[in-house]
Amino acid sequence: MGTGSRMTPPAETLAAARQQFFAEQKVPDSLVSRTILQSWIRCSQLGHDATRTPVFEPLEARNLREKKEQHERLRRLCRAEMQALRREARATGGIVVLSDPDGTVLDADGDTTFAGKAAGVALRPGVAWSEASIGTNAIGTALYERRPVMVRGGEHFYDPHRVISCAAAPIFDPTGAIMGALDLSSHASVMPLHTLSMVRLVIDQVEHRLFDDAFEELEVLRFHADASLLGTIRECILVFDDKRLVAANRYGLKSIARDWNAIGETTFDEVFDAPSAASNNDNALRFRNGNVVHCRSTPRDRGISLLRRVDGGRPDHSGLNGQISGGHLGGTGPVPWPKPAFDTQTAASLDLAIRLVDADVPLLIQGETGSGKEAFARAVHAAGDRADKPFVAVNCAAIPESLIESELFGHEEGAFTGARKHGAKGLLREADGGILFLDEIGDMPLPLQSRLLRVLQDRQVMPLGGGRAIPLDIRVISATHRDIGDLARQNQFRDDLYYRLAQFTITIGPLRERADKSMLIDQLWDEVSRGQSHLPADVRERLAIHAWPGNYRELVGTLRALAALAGAGQAPLQQYLPPALRMISADTPATAPSEPGLLQDHTRDMMRATLEACGGNISMAARKLGINRSTLYRHLHRPDLVQ
Repeated sequence: MGTGSRMTPPAETLAAARQQFFAEQKVPDSLVSRTILQSWIRCSQLGHDATRTPVFEPLEARNLREKKEQHERLRRLCRAEMQALRREARATGGIVVLSDPDGTVLDADGDTTFAGKAAGVALRPGVAWSEASIGTNAIGTALYERRPVMVRGGEHFYDPHRVISCAAAPIFDPTGAIMGALDLSSHASVMPLHTLSMVRLVIDQVEHRLFDDAFEELEVLRFHADASLLGTIRECILVFDDKRLVAANRYGLKSIARDWNAIGETTFDEVFDAPSAASNNDNALRFRNGNVVHCRSTPRDRGISLLRRVDGGRPDHSGLNGQISGGHLGGTGPVPWPKPAFDTQTAASLDLAIRLVDADVPLLIQGETGSGKEAFARAVHAAGDRADKPFVAVNCAAIPESLIESELFGHEEGAFTGARKHGAKGLLREADGGILFLDEIGDMPLPLQSRLLRVLQDRQVMPLGGGRAIPLDIRVISATHRDIGDLARQNQFRDDLYYRLAQFTITIGPLRERADKSMLIDQLWDEVSRGQSHLPADVRERLAIHAWPGNYRELVGTLRALAALAGAGQAPLQQYLPPALRMISADTPATAPSEPGLLQDHTRDMMRATLEACGGNISMAARKLGINRSTLYRHLHRPDLVQ
């Protein structure tokens, strides 16, 4: 799959290439582009058979709705461009397709006649068009290659896909994570040569809008050698936080001869011959190589740091959308679980967990209900070497015992009464290539424990109803609020499965044991309120004193309710507190670890020591503490924290 407006090989040349590769197992080096050839090789290694009809498994309606909700921001960002491309698609008898980062089609629209043919080859919402799922195609290969790709007719891996030609390009967020892909598909014989350029143009528009009002608290540098292109989608954009590059667009990176790996690593001084962009009053900026560009800079300092470090240098993009898994810009509504500010011990455990899971060592997380076990697991996934692969969470206590076997292992068509018409893939296979998170593993029925053990040992899964065993590549994280070792001693949990899952155990302490609850509450309040309201000091103190039997889940739920009610009327915010918190008075004794005096001393000492270690650099100290700069500023200016 080459890029740009390359010519498709003549039909006889493409036929010869397919004959050599698929029938004779030869490498047709000179007959197809290297991109196509490399994709064919990858697909063959994945076990695809081009002589067979490809098998596709569309998501069920409920799962497709959830997938669309998950990527609602992406869908909304692309809506105008989808409409523009739809007119082009209808003019050429084709359809425009939007996929998520895994290649699953979210939306498809265009010529209704061609749409019927496209549906016949599975080009419809709910179907995964990754290379691993459906062979060489523009969407899947563009996502794999991380660049625009065109695939025409017989260049597709599977024979049935010869009827279509496709042009697709990935959509990048400002930190280089792939948000999804946009594709234009039509009859194999009619796709114009300029189609891929048109797709790239509309994606430039989408990516350019991602910077609108997104980094008001940081220094956004917009520049171009041609002053007339400032403010257009062709302008170069770099975003700096204390002179460190934290976001960019593709034009900006190209202008400084860097790729996405420069995010979090490159500094302003390494690129430009100036103290800062704001220091240039003539709207001109000089590179270190002597070149001069026209620029506009919007320096701000509202105290919110975009980039946090999770693994001593690995960027965590969760600050972009408030979600642990990160990587993609999420929706604009309240997030379901704001990122906990892990304490020092848990942060150290996170570093260990990332290294263990990357090394394929099964991890068991223990902790009370609501203590953040899944949030911790998602943080491990977001910072690990499988961050761009699936994270599949399974609550073993929530799935009915009668369904958990088919939900986990999948089933063939007709495997049992009520089985889905085309069978089901199963959650284990959904996690293939990524991380499987088994929550409340202590509640898994004993009969299924032996099957799970076999899967983990053999690294393959056999769906219910027979069929062949399917290879499986997963990393496993388990979690429980129960003592699995004790359950094993009581013969309520298999010893061999326990030893397989608990090769390393990490315990997350309950919220009531944290000595820095006040600082934590401030950070969570910033996230759930989006900085739009103030948390009164007396409310904060009541929240800090409370024991929180429901841990983070209970605290976050309370804060979200308060954020929604802030400014709702004349009543003070404390009147909206749950009854147990309204009864707390100023002289109510706190639990020992959270006594206000100890809390204040610990918070003060932690902040001052970190700030001193960072040479007085507020932003660096905030990153090390894992809090927003606004939170650190506020605490440093509270009377109880000032000497």
